[in-house]
Amino acid sequence: MTQPTPLHQSVGVPFTRIYAVGAARGDITVTNDDIAGPIDSSDEWIRQRTGVITRKRASSDVHAIDLAEAASREAIDKAGISPSQIGAVIVSTISNSVQTPSLAALLADRIGATPAPAYDVSAACAGYTYGIAQADAFVRAGLAEYVLVVGAEKLSDFAKPTDRTISFLLGDGAGAAIVGPSDTPGIAATVWGSDGSKWDAVGMDRPFKEAFDDPDGEFPTLRQEGQTVFRWAVWEMAKVAQQALDAAGVTSDQLAAFIPHQANMRIIDEFAKQLKLPESVIVARDIATTGNTSAASIPLATHRLLEEHPELSGGLALQIGFGAGLVFGAQVVRLP
Repeated sequence: MTQPTPLHQSVGVPFTRIYAVGAARGDITVTNDDIAGPIDSSDEWIRQRTGVITRKRASSDVHAIDLAEAASREAIDKAGISPSQIGAVIVSTISNSVQTPSLAALLADRIGATPAPAYDVSAACAGYTYGIAQADAFVRAGLAEYVLVVGAEKLSDFAKPTDRTISFLLGDGAGAAIVGPSDTPGIAATVWGSDGSKWDAVGMDRPFKEAFDDPDGEFPTLRQEGQTVFRWAVWEMAKVAQQALDAAGVTSDQLAAFIPHQANMRIIDEFAKQLKLPESVIVARDIATTGNTSAASIPLATHRLLEEHPELSGGLALQIGFGAGLVFGAQVVRLP
């Protein structure tokens, strides 16, 4: 019998962890009073419905790539590595200023990570958890030693001032993380998936082609079916969060923090109840002053938690992203 031709296959390390996180928020603070008029609302209504007090938005000359670069440079510096050591750049975004090329390719060039492979992930609010899942797999498979994972959004470009469904929630920002090898487990198994039957529950209000064919019409903006998204997030995503805990082999009382996508304060609070989180678990509520930044929300919330509670470093955090698609992803990670 003929012996098969020898073939080399990449093999990495058994464990990975997050080394550091970086953050960049929009430079403008937008209050509820600033945006309440066009939607015939009030500061009180917005606070009660969403928990948002202010949101961060970027000036017209600041783009998602600029926010991504600032967050990435902080993460790289904190991780103590060189950009040349980055073996892959994964950027989750739905607000790149062009359809192609990718924001990730430009980011890799800006930070000096070229010729690392770079690509964008279009998974909206679940995008950061998707990126962490892929980075974990890349390092363990030997495809990269270190991976830069970024969630970067300038959602104000797609916010319609008169929209009462989602626009008043939206903010701008970027969060970045460096994932690399570890001697002990630092990223548990990811629970992820999608429910395309609710594809149109949250997303753009019209296709780009339709807008191109209607020169007098409006540019496509974001909108959502609020009650559909709320019910799906509260009841279905709480189950996913529990599955992620089970996959990690930990219980809620072993967590140091819970970092859900910053979609809505009411959803976050209901999550905590569903998971029966003890008071010892610190829950991220960055949405109050940052707003909903889609793919950037989990790393931004993580960054703020570590700034305000440095004692959380080394502890376990359950993070879960969910949104347009409808897509979801969750994993337990050890905080850097």
